Amino acid sequence: MRSLSTLAGVFAFLAAAVLAIMAAYFAVGAIEKYSGAAVGEALSEQQMNWTNVDVDGLQVILTGTAPTEAARFRALTSAGNVVDPSRIADFIDVAEAESIAAPDFTIEILQNTDGISLIGLIPEEFDREAFLEALRDATKGTPIVDFLQSAPYPAPEGWDQALLYSYRALAQLKRSKISLSANSISITAVSESQGERAELEKALRRAAPQTAKLYLSISAPRPVLTPFSLRFVLKDGVARFDACAADTIPTQARILAAAQAAGLKGVSNCTLGLGVPTTHWGEAVETGIRALVKLGGGSLSFADADVTVIADEGTDVELFNTTIAELEADLPLLFSLSATLPESEETTTRLEGPIDFVATLSPEGQVQLRGRVPTERVRKAAQSYARARFGRDEVYAPLSLDPDLPAGWPMRVFSGLAALAELNNGSVVVGANSLTVKGVTGNLDTNAQLAAMLATQLPEGTDVTFDVVYNEALDPVAALPTPKECVTSINAVIQANKINFAPGADTIAPESRSSIDQIAALMKECEGVPLEIAGHTDSQGSDGMNYDLSQARAEAVVNALMARRVLTGNLKALGYGETTPIASNDTEEGREDNRRIEFTLILPEDDATQEEGPASALDPETDAPQEGATEETEQEATE
Repeated sequence: MRSLSTLAGVFAFLAAAVLAIMAAYFAVGAIEKYSGAAVGEALSEQQMNWTNVDVDGLQVILTGTAPTEAARFRALTSAGNVVDPSRIADFIDVAEAESIAAPDFTIEILQNTDGISLIGLIPEEFDREAFLEALRDATKGTPIVDFLQSAPYPAPEGWDQALLYSYRALAQLKRSKISLSANSISITAVSESQGERAELEKALRRAAPQTAKLYLSISAPRPVLTPFSLRFVLKDGVARFDACAADTIPTQARILAAAQAAGLKGVSNCTLGLGVPTTHWGEAVETGIRALVKLGGGSLSFADADVTVIADEGTDVELFNTTIAELEADLPLLFSLSATLPESEETTTRLEGPIDFVATLSPEGQVQLRGRVPTERVRKAAQSYARARFGRDEVYAPLSLDPDLPAGWPMRVFSGLAALAELNNGSVVVGANSLTVKGVTGNLDTNAQLAAMLATQLPEGTDVTFDVVYNEALDPVAALPTPKECVTSINAVIQANKINFAPGADTIAPESRSSIDQIAALMKECEGVPLEIAGHTDSQGSDGMNYDLSQARAEAVVNALMARRVLTGNLKALGYGETTPIASNDTEEGREDNRRIEFTLILPEDDATQEEGPASALDPETDAPQEGATEETEQEATE
């Protein structure tokens, strides 16, 4: 009996243990379910969807990849607010931090008469000392103040080209601000004159690197015009300006409108300048032009406040007197009027024999003076003056003496010689009361300069006539070849005498050195034009070998030009191997044609229309446009 009771107690104990275990199991499961759901809900509310929540008994396991260490910490904190932090197992990874983008490297160069200041950020690997030395060389030792900072990042693509361009720009500018980065260059500068401004813009645009956009803003002060002069001629209903000046754009428009109403055709230049004698300049000129129209023809000249009217020969005397009286009354205060009505040939008493003085200048620079002067002293002075202006060996001056010449003759002779010196070739004829200048010039402003000069030198009432023609070929700026002309001329040399190399090598053959010499001479006038020197081979050999050979030959041409003192910063050597044949590689003649060097104009990306690979450089279709825009001056806007 006792053993049965003992056995019953054991079974009761075992049953209680089983029930306890089962109760514990279900309790742990309930805790796991609750803990996992609560932690997941808390993380979801914090928008931490990158986390994963697992529960193992009482332990809450967090996994996933946090975007930052701060996000990982917030996830652990949120979970710790739901369950005891000791129950949290942290298996969260943190994403690797992305590399910080390189900063924008820029340099601002401030240049004035005192020196150069540098401000900006440059790559740490950048050779600062070499840069400063290059700037000193470009500006002939100008003092430099260096405020540049550096950052440990590599230089961006195009950085070196922008720096090279800055050296060239500084060498041409005196007062400027250059802001440059790898892909953008902005230049603000001041020039001494409108002519210098035009030359600077052309040179800077042509030398601009293709890797950066160029923005130019070059201003030029208005010239001081002394005297402030204007000369308007009306002949047979056709009007022209030999010289024109205005102080403001409204005045300029007013003068041109009056001239067009009087018979002026086409576009005419009226220089904006400083030095106007009165703010009523435009009113006075307009009044004078109307009076000249009423007279039917003649010339109207202004030299500061002095006004001269010379009517056409044969003008009605009563009309002349009435018109001049009205003009004198209508002119604003300060202006003084002088008017002349030439006598007709029938009533003019002329001196016996020819009284003209004639000076001629040939295109070769030879000068001949013939005619009469009043005294030996004037003859020697005229001969000495001509030799000083044109060269002792270039002047032939067999002048004769005539003491009865009209008054003011020597002054007209010397003024005529001064006018002749402004021409490329031409002649000056001095008459009893006249001066005629004819010839050719390469300067658009020659007529204006002559009018201003003669207005102060000639005796009052002298009838001045200009017939000076502008020839663009004589203009030192306009005569420069265009990029298209550069490419055409260079490839014409190559077409006439091909650039050959030693077989399988990049050594230029001796017979081709004359072609390199001719190309170097042409390149002197094409500095800054972006050109690609392309090397090509036939199909003999492997692709890799042909590519390397064509590249080496193109570089050999660049080096040969450099050896002839040609600036090569605008040249790009590129080998194409056998990829662009112009003839069949099945014949020796075709292979010979395919082994070649070509010069091609490099077009900006926005304007390039060529297919991949070099187009034929023998007949380029388009000049390379210059990027950047210069703000229009007031004068350009009017024109």
